[in-house]
Amino acid sequence: MKRKTIGGYGETGFIFNGVFHEGSFICLRSLILSWTPKLFSEITPNSLCLFQLLRPAPEILLLGCGRKIQQASQDVRDFLRSNGIKLEAVDSRNAVSTFNILNEEGRQVAAALLPYGPLSM
Repeated sequence: MKRKTIGGYGETGFIFNGVFHEGSFICLRSLILSWTPKLFSEITPNSLCLFQLLRPAPEILLLGCGRKIQQASQDVRDFLRSNGIKLEAVDSRNAVSTFNILNEEGRQVAAALLPYGPLSM
């Protein structure tokens, strides 16, 4: 399977395969999925339940918080830890570049990305 790369980002979405897509996304090694949360406050263990099913589980989840780095709730951190996944919360711009690098290296990485725009708080 061909590894996915994120071609860029904008205020309201991300570029995959040269096409801009609006909204939030979960990115896996070779799969891109639309993701429900639009605001950081909407990120919950339930919004990340996909990670209970993935085998092998990603080593790390890059949580793209939008424009500003924010700390994930204790519930989210506990949920990911219980599934053997390390969490790195960063702004979405850095999440995109780090995902692309780690994915290209063949690492088991995932990204959950909110758009970079001002409405991601």
